[in-house]
Amino acid sequence: MAFELMPLPYDREALAPAISAETLSYHHGKHHKAYIDKTNAAVQGTDKEGQPLEQVIADARNSDQGLFNNSGQSWNHGFYWHSLSPEAKSPSGDLASGIERAFGSFDELKTRLSDRGAGHFASGWVWLVEKNGALTVEETHDGDTWADREGNPLLTIDLWEHAYYLDHQNARPSYLKEVIENHLNWDFAAENLQRGSTWKYPG
Repeated sequence: MAFELMPLPYDREALAPAISAETLSYHHGKHHKAYIDKTNAAVQGTDKEGQPLEQVIADARNSDQGLFNNSGQSWNHGFYWHSLSPEAKSPSGDLASGIERAFGSFDELKTRLSDRGAGHFASGWVWLVEKNGALTVEETHDGDTWADREGNPLLTIDLWEHAYYLDHQNARPSYLKEVIENHLNWDFAAENLQRGSTWKYPG
C-alpha cells in the first residue's frame, strides 16, 4: 500500500500571518507531496513496499541516501504539521515539569529553540526530544530525521527556507519567533511524552 500525503490538521489560513495560506499550499501541496511521491516510486516493487515509513527510513539510512532523504522528509513534514497549532498555548502537567527540570523555565526553552534554530547553518530541523528521561533541544541537517534515532521526538520546527521565505524572506529569526510564541502544539508534545515512543506516520 502506497504512502499517502497526510492532510493538514487545520485550515491553510489557520497559522497566518506567521505562516500564510500560500506558504502552506506550496509547502504541503508541493514539497511534502513530492517527498511522498518519490518515496513511493523508490519502494515500489521492492522488499520495502508495505513497510511502515519508520522502517523504510531506518533501512535506508546507511544504504540508500536518496530514499533516506525522501522518506525522512516525508516523516519530518508529517510530524511538523502536528507540531504546529492555530492556538497559542503553554505546556502543562508532566511536560511543564520536564521543561522546568531541563531548562529552568518555559521561557528558557523558547530561547533555546530560537537560538538553535536561528544559528543552524543552512537547511534542517530543530527538535525538542526526550532522551533518557530528560528533555533536550537537538538539530538535524538537511533531510535527516529523528524518526529512527534513539530518543522520543516531541516537537520539531522546519528550518528550510521554503518553510518561511514567502512570509519572512531571509529573516528566519522572525519566523521562529512567531512560531515559537504562538503556534507550537504543546498538546501534541505532551501526547508524545506520555506515549513514550516515537510518533508513527499515519497509514
